[in-house]
Parts: sequence; C-alpha cells; structure tokens
Amino acid sequence: MLSKLLFNRSNIEHALDAAWLRNEVISHNIANVDTPNYKRKTVQFEQLLTSEMKSGKISHGASKLTSRNIRIVEDPSSSSYRSDGNNVDIENEMALLAANSIRYNTLVQKINGEFQKLKNVIRGGR
Repeated sequence: MLSKLLFNRSNIEHALDAAWLRNEVISHNIANVDTPNYKRKTVQFEQLLTSEMKSGKISHGASKLTSRNIRIVEDPSSSSYRSDGNNVDIENEMALLAANSIRYNTLVQKINGEFQKLKNVIRGGR
C-alpha cells in the first residue's frame, strides 16, 4: 500500500499532514490519560487512502485526496478497563506515537530522496 502512495507526491504531502495531525491527537490522548470520561481520539486517513486505491483513482492521477479529508474521530470502542470511563491506555498510546514517528520520518526521507533526484537532474547527473 505504501509503495502505491509514494508514486504521487501530493499524496505524500497529505500523508505527512495526517502523520503530523496523528502526532497531535496521540499527544492529546496522552495528556488526557487521567481525565474522567475522556474517550481517545484517532485520525482517519488510511481508510480514505485504501478507498481511493481500490477505486483506482490514485494510480491514474485523479485522486480526490486532500488534507481536508483527514478526520479526527472518537475511538468507537466503548471498552474501558477503568472505572472513571476513560479509555486511554498510556502504553498503547506511547507505542502508537513511536510508530507514527517512524511513519513520519519515512515519508520525510522519501520527499528528501525526490528532491535529491531533482537536484541530480538539474546538475546534469553529476
């Protein structure tokens, strides 16, 4: 899935926006770990990306993906192991934060690689 995403530079930008927003949402979840009745939030981007890929719109350059399509939603699972109704699991959030950091850094490296290719072309391959 990621390899198809990386063919379209604007999709990389949207994925970066989603990763940045996800970092903020996870940080917000962590900050509210002790807030009674707080329900963790998540970022929906991959579902939209998968839908676009299945429809074939991404591979043909007609993608409707925009940063406005990235949504913050409340975690639909009502499971809470705590008596105060809060469903934030700090260990899970920390793992998600680490995974998101890796995702973000990978996307940044991909963009840097694209710029390096452009530099090589401009310099005449030297």
